[in-house]
Amino acid sequence: MASVTGIEGISSAFSVPTSPVADTASTGDSAFATSLTGAIDELRALQSESDTLKVAAVTGDLNDIHAAMIASSRAAVTLELVAAVRNKGVDAFNEIMRMQA
Repeated sequence: MASVTGIEGISSAFSVPTSPVADTASTGDSAFATSLTGAIDELRALQSESDTLKVAAVTGDLNDIHAAMIASSRAAVTLELVAAVRNKGVDAFNEIMRMQA
């Protein structure tokens, strides 16, 4: 049975910082915010790389079209993942707002 491995771009986009924390109540929110900020920064970098390779392909300066296709696919998959996480966050917020005290 073959093992499944993660995609480097996606797994690095959602890595949680490993710094030691003294007060978990106050840093839990910041760790989540840092994780989301890192995911969005990674998405921007992947989209920028994809756009650069697309321009190079259109102008004829690209020797390996596979690199452009892989970069485009990585950016698309990462965008879908970030959108899914955002949607789940919005759903969770809406569910919390529906709770009765």
